[in-house]
Parts: sequence; structure tokens; C-alpha cells
Amino acid sequence: MKIVVTANGSNLDAPVSPVFGRCSFFIFLETETMSFEAVPNPAMSARGGAGIQAAQLVVDRGAKAALSGNVGPNASDVLRAAHVPIYLIGEGTVRQLVEEYKAGRLEPASAAKA
Repeated sequence: MKIVVTANGSNLDAPVSPVFGRCSFFIFLETETMSFEAVPNPAMSARGGAGIQAAQLVVDRGAKAALSGNVGPNASDVLRAAHVPIYLIGEGTVRQLVEEYKAGRLEPASAAKA
């Protein structure tokens, strides 16, 4: 399954980002193979609407789940409308958090964190 993780770097050992709309990179990853693509976040420096733009990128690229430290209400609305569950994560690397997700140790968020 294709998922996305917000990151502060472009590989699996990068620290996860505590923010969604203004993270440095989105790591799109296939959970079965751990193959990934690091995509710079084009909304990172947006004057406004970064969360919505970032969420639309995630939806357009076909992610079936989003792992991030914080997802604002506007981005959350876009993801939920596209049926992309959000998993709020703590500290660690992309690889560590993906392993937590694959092991079923992460719970979907029930509401956006402002």
C-alpha cells in the first residue's frame, strides 16, 4: 500500500516532520517493498493555504494513508474527503514510524490537531 510520511529529509533515515503543510519533504512509500520517492513539498513556502496544497499533492499522488506529527483542519478536511486516514506520529525516523504503522501500533487520528 502506498503511504506518505512527512519528513525533514529525503530518505528513510530522515527525522519525521512535526508538521504537515510546511514539512520539507513528503516520503511516498510502498509498505510491501519499502521502495520510496522523496518529493520536496512545493507548499512549504506558500503564503497561505499550505496545508490544502500539501494535502492535494498527497491525494493526487495516490497515498492511502498519511503519517505526520500535526495536520491542521483544512488539510485534514481534504485528506478525509479523499478517504486518506491520518496517523499522528511522534519523534523518530521515517523508517521507524513506517515500521510502527506496519505493525499496527499507530491509531488513526479522530480529528485535526490545530
